[in-house]
Amino acid sequence: MRSTDSMDDMKIICARVSVRRVARATAALGALLFLAACSHQPPVIDEDMMHVAGPLPADFSGSWERNYARDDEVGRVLQQAYYQLSRTSGDRAYNSQGFGPTQKDADAVLALARLAELITRPDVLTITQNDNEISIERKDDYAMFCAFYNGVAKAEESGFGTEVCGWDGDQLVSHLVLPDGLQITHRFTMSEDKQQLRVVTTVASKTSKVPFTLRRFYNKFEKLPSEFHCIETLSMKRVCSTRALSE
Repeated sequence: MRSTDSMDDMKIICARVSVRRVARATAALGALLFLAACSHQPPVIDEDMMHVAGPLPADFSGSWERNYARDDEVGRVLQQAYYQLSRTSGDRAYNSQGFGPTQKDADAVLALARLAELITRPDVLTITQNDNEISIERKDDYAMFCAFYNGVAKAEESGFGTEVCGWDGDQLVSHLVLPDGLQITHRFTMSEDKQQLRVVTTVASKTSKVPFTLRRFYNKFEKLPSEFHCIETLSMKRVCSTRALSE
């Protein structure tokens, strides 16, 4: 198989994930648990994480804006992934800098890096939450949805695959499994003062020997009323005015 095959597969998946929204339809958890059982890795979300006793452990409601200064730099994380491959993989190639991953392995993790960067690109999250549901609207991208009824997580099934959420302490975990063998996991953690949000996104695939993980950080902010119109100036500062004055 050519080393570019995994790249082509990922490009197709990127288009599917970024253009269309994940459908919100109730489905049985059996399909997701079956997929996890078929894997040699432990499930990202086990049965204990899917059960909630009492109120949801954390309330993520609000508007959240990217803090780029704290974000992981994609190139640096990619270099770390290459280093991990060169140390753990039985298949290594010699280059001008010594032994490193083969071109096929490097291409596979590069495809995951590009997909992870695409998935984590939205700079604003709008999260609404009630006693049973959490909706995460992502600017210019597909929304995420978590449902917990009668203390149990409910899976969301679509043409892409199966998505289910769970709780790891006060961390909200969303896990999407696609038929192509791609798995996308988001971990949401809020600071003690409830003003900062960390989202850790991990993309894994059967075509790559290592997963790829990116951290994104957000600050809570108050959305302005709709009558305000805001633009970003060259100095990277936000200037707002009423629509009546700006027209």
